[in-house]
Amino acid sequence: QVQLVESGGGLVQAGGSLRLSCAASGRTFSGYYMGWFRQAPGKERMFVGRISWSGGRTYYADSVKGRFTISKDNAQNTVYLQMDNLKPEDTAVYYCAADKFGGSFSSTYDYWGQGTQVTVST
Repeated sequence: QVQLVESGGGLVQAGGSLRLSCAASGRTFSGYYMGWFRQAPGKERMFVGRISWSGGRTYYADSVKGRFTISKDNAQNTVYLQMDNLKPEDTAVYYCAADKFGGSFSSTYDYWGQGTQVTVST
């Protein structure tokens, strides 16, 4: 059974940092892309960025480029989302997901975690 489990969310002041983790289990993700998405209240789920599990290639949404960094630890089967210089508009539930295409559309992702709340205060 495939499981993606996010952790690390919380409340932080604007300008602060958080690191989210996504622990993957249940299958080999070689050849997959691990994506991060976020969903604010009343809004659609939006692409944040992704990393290729095999090569480590990353791609980010313009809104987070230069502030967020995605990395992975193959030995731990874990993907990370380092978020720096957080802004109130980054407040959302953050999800990790896996698919074979690495695109920015949530509909192509096969596996999803349960999400973790990130709240950025002013």
